[in-house]
Amino acid sequence: MELHLIRHPRPDVPPGVCYGQTDVPLAESAAEVAARLAPLLPTEFRLHASPLSRARLLAEQFGAPLLDDRLMEMHFGEWEMRTYTELGDAVNRWVEDPLGFRSPGGESATELAARVREWLDHTLADSAGESATPLVVVAHGGPLRVIAGHLLGLPPERWLSLAFECGQVTRIDVEEWGAVLKWFNR
Repeated sequence: MELHLIRHPRPDVPPGVCYGQTDVPLAESAAEVAARLAPLLPTEFRLHASPLSRARLLAEQFGAPLLDDRLMEMHFGEWEMRTYTELGDAVNRWVEDPLGFRSPGGESATELAARVREWLDHTLADSAGESATPLVVVAHGGPLRVIAGHLLGLPPERWLSLAFECGQVTRIDVEEWGAVLKWFNR
């Protein structure tokens, strides 16, 4: 099965702001990004997306997406819409434990991974008989790292090295025996 992972277009957020699950506007046109990406996608596919508008608006340019909260970005709780400078030394605790640290009122990367893996396992199980039907997923950097990292067999502590760029698509072919990264950030 072809799996196309698309990160939403660039959001209209100043640099250095932690926005996580906050529903922020786009800084670039979803229609223009979709027009650029469309030639890289198969002609027919199943479409899944995060319900956050920055992903949903792009996905809707391709069709009627199946929206799923499990594809939302990590929830940063009280850190949402604050600058990393404002957070000061608290950010160091996250750097020291990137998988286990949870901001106040938020979730950890391990918790994010669990909900995304639940979505992935469910979606792949539902797709077992549809191996020829490609899947397009429009989401956020965090969930896309989990999907790709898991499928490619990377340990979770290496998932942060997968830098999904805004408005770009990555293709992974999922086979019964494993997954193959066909291309990244096009």
